[in-house]
Formats: sequence, C-alpha cells, structure tokens
Amino acid sequence: APGLRSLGRSERTADTIEEVVTAADLLAKDKKGALIVMERAIGLRNYVESGIPLDAAVSYDLLTTIFEPKTRLHDGAVIIQEDRVAAAACFLPLTVSPKLDRDLGTRHRAAVGLTEECDAVAVVVSEERGEISVAIAGRLERKLTPESLRQRLQTLVLQRKGRFS
Repeated sequence: APGLRSLGRSERTADTIEEVVTAADLLAKDKKGALIVMERAIGLRNYVESGIPLDAAVSYDLLTTIFEPKTRLHDGAVIIQEDRVAAAACFLPLTVSPKLDRDLGTRHRAAVGLTEECDAVAVVVSEERGEISVAIAGRLERKLTPESLRQRLQTLVLQRKGRFS
C-alpha cells in the first residue's frame, strides 16, 4: 500500500510494539503461552528458516491466532524482523543456565537461550501463570504489566536500534 511507505520506520516500529503489547496482554489474560522475538541489530535468519515463513503485517489478531493452542504454529517462536512477522513455529536454542527458576518451562528457556546468543528481545507469556516476561541479554524480567512491557520494548527496540542493553 502506498500509504504505508510514507510512515517513518520508527512509527512503524511503534505500531509493531503496540500490536505485540496488545497480543501479550490478551494471551496472558487467556493463559495462552506465547514466545515473540523481535530482531534488533543481529540478524535471526537461521532461526527464521527453522520455522514456517509468513512475511505478514504484525497485528495482535495474527499473533493471538498463531498462539491458539490447537493450531499447528503455536509451538515455538514467532520472529518479527523489520516490522513484519517473518516466521512462526521457529526453534530457538534453550539456555542451560542453572539460574533460571525451576518452575519456568521450555518457552522461557528458549527466550533466555536466544538472548544469550544475540541482541534480540523476546517476549514470553506463561500459560501456567498468565505472566508476561521479557528476555534480553540472557536475563529474564518477570511479571510485567502491559504498560511496563510497552516501556521496555520502546526503550529496547525503538530507542536502541542495534545496541546491547
């Protein structure tokens, strides 16, 4: 669409963040697990290629549909590259860190594992607790509200394109 081209990159990224926050909030309320990865400076092509290619606009409708427990795509991660949903059902490396709480499952281990290896940001929704977390640089920040998630993503994805933080 010609209208989209006129939108600045940062406006598109702000919209992407809104859609991710809305999806995380809805999934958390429904206690549906999710793992959404946002690429930053380091490319995630290998991980994208492990999944099902989508190349779709980022919308909370699409994200919440992907993570419906009965869909074929709900297992694994969604990867967002340049404000597009690049792929779903992607495999990520699992952390072997003993520091991660024992009560956290594969999704959280994958979020931490990926962010130990690159500068991506991973948003995790726990189906057990309906809790939203963010993984960055191998660390997990837990029990985020939609508002605190929005602020973290704005800081990490909008303001710091390409820097570890």
